[in-house]
Amino acid sequence: MKKQHDTQNREPHFSRGKTILICTVLLLAGAASLFIIFSTEPVPQRESAVRETAMLVEVSDVESGSFRPMIQATGVVRPAREIHLRPRVAGEVVEMSGAFVPGGFVKAGDLLLRIDQADFRILLQQRESELQQAIALLEIEHGRQDIAERDYRQLGKSLDEDNRALVLREPQLRSAEAGVQSARAALEQARLDLERTRITAPFDAQILSRDVNLGSQVSPGNTLARLVGIDQYWVETTVPLDRLRWLSFPRESGAAGSEVTLRHRTAWPEKQSRNGRLYRLVGELEGDTRMARVLVTVDDPLAHREESAALPPLLIGSFVHCVIEGREIENVVKIDRKHVRKDDTAWVMADGKLEIRQLEIVFQDAEHAYVREGLAGGDRIVTTSLSSVREGAPLRLKGTAGS
Repeated sequence: MKKQHDTQNREPHFSRGKTILICTVLLLAGAASLFIIFSTEPVPQRESAVRETAMLVEVSDVESGSFRPMIQATGVVRPAREIHLRPRVAGEVVEMSGAFVPGGFVKAGDLLLRIDQADFRILLQQRESELQQAIALLEIEHGRQDIAERDYRQLGKSLDEDNRALVLREPQLRSAEAGVQSARAALEQARLDLERTRITAPFDAQILSRDVNLGSQVSPGNTLARLVGIDQYWVETTVPLDRLRWLSFPRESGAAGSEVTLRHRTAWPEKQSRNGRLYRLVGELEGDTRMARVLVTVDDPLAHREESAALPPLLIGSFVHCVIEGREIENVVKIDRKHVRKDDTAWVMADGKLEIRQLEIVFQDAEHAYVREGLAGGDRIVTTSLSSVREGAPLRLKGTAGS
């Protein structure tokens, strides 16, 4: 009985163990099935993982041909003709022109002021009298010489040359002739001094300053006024020495140099400018910058003529921006200067790929580079900044499919 009871007690434990084992096997089998399923499922991959993405860029077609570079500089306006007016005789100022004021315009020959003429008229009369007296003395001496020559012939004596000259009063005659010449010169000087009491404009000018008034006592050496010619001004500017070979200066009078455009960025409207011409290369370097000094001429700088009325005036001493047209550069490609990359290279899009071209640059101005080798007409310059630059990198244009 006891053995049968033990057998009955072991049977439930055996059933529970068997059940646990079966469950464990089933769980392991399920896990193995899931592992196999997920390990064999294909993993999706992005296209960029297997193929390099083309960079999105913008391009610009280059232009080939012959071009004139623009050389930029800053210049200061100077008068081409300037004088400090001074009198040549002394006296009191008794008359002044209404135009003889600072800022006034005068024409060549216009009366500016007059010095009191009374003393000079009296002196002129004295000189005229002295000339008449000298002429009379010369005539008297001619008469005396005629008498001496007649007496000499009647004596019939032979004298040496020196004694003969004394007898015939030749020294006295020469002295009288010299007196006449001296009197005539003194008279001419008196006439000149009288004329010089009228002080006139030596050329078409503007009065910049005046230093006398009615009643002023003036004398030679005193400054009466400062005048500048209004037909033409100069603009003095400086350019680097390596730019000189691209500039054209007139080789003879009347010839035209390189064209120059002048702008005053603060005083003039944005689109207003004046035109000038390159005139002379000054044979001395500028002291501080060691650059070449050049002169630009500007006609009718104050816009005084009717045809120039719409133009802005140039004021002496003002600073202006100069754009000088250089000599023509033939058979080159012109590109924006900002598209010249490191070490004088350019990025070109060709057949959908990036090419890094080495450039031979002939000249660079403020805006453009002029390329002799490395580019050709029709090439497409990459204008977009790229974060990664590699020869042969794929490119695509903005606005195309997929962009």
